[in-house]
Amino acid sequence: MASDILRYFPAHIETLHEPFAGSAAISLAAAADERASRFHINDLNKPLVDLWRAIINTPDKLAKEYEALWRAQLDDPKTYYKKIRDEFNLTGKSDDFLYLLARCVKASVRYNANGEFNQSPDNRRKGTTPTTMRQQIFGASYLLKGKTTFSSKNYRDVVLQADTSDLVYMDPPYQGVCGNRDTRYLASVQFCEFVEVLEQLNSKKVRYIVSYDGRTGDKVHGVRLPDHLDLTHMELEAGRSSQATLLGRDDATVESLYLSPALSKELVKPKMIYQFTHSEQMCLLEARG
Repeated sequence: MASDILRYFPAHIETLHEPFAGSAAISLAAAADERASRFHINDLNKPLVDLWRAIINTPDKLAKEYEALWRAQLDDPKTYYKKIRDEFNLTGKSDDFLYLLARCVKASVRYNANGEFNQSPDNRRKGTTPTTMRQQIFGASYLLKGKTTFSSKNYRDVVLQADTSDLVYMDPPYQGVCGNRDTRYLASVQFCEFVEVLEQLNSKKVRYIVSYDGRTGDKVHGVRLPDHLDLTHMELEAGRSSQATLLGRDDATVESLYLSPALSKELVKPKMIYQFTHSEQMCLLEARG
């Protein structure tokens, strides 16, 4: 959905901040489209940030390390995966993490109560081939090397660094799937605290975009962000959900996108309005009315 989200970017961005970077899909898309001068990748998952640092700054070294791991698994992929998983939980090495991400079920990170990676391997496949992985690593490095900073902090400490020349893109864990007992994420984001952070960004007139809640068929995930934030609410079609596919259903997923007051005000200027469909233009204009 990155290309759809980029349509709501302002014309000029000094630094794009992704405080919940994860796969950094928005930073990669924005860099490919030359939409920002600099990028800030942050995630509370430190091994993930270390992996991004290795991908971007030392691509050849990482690609060689991944190839060595991939080839070493061939005699017994299932046993080898468990060995590397144990090693990663002791060392946090980036090449081990990349191998695990390429081999684990649904490429989905899971942690146990002790904070250890515990996702199972997908034994139907051996993971991305070294040649393809090298291409992907070098592609990401080409886009972001020399213009990206990294951190592993609480999202509040990242977004409050932004100023009016920047853009903050936030994609925190869904309200509908996160909680203290959910081991899919290292931490959940508290609703009230998140609203307070957005209030502070509004007071500083910082431009931001939030992917926060949504719905699958008739099921709504989470609570809409409060009206007093003066956000413009958009809905983006995301196609059939992966969960619906697994269950043999045909439910479509709709993602909610919230635009900050400062960003919405900028986007309704005549030079920007051409990006949007008629219905989206009306939504933006009504939100500013």
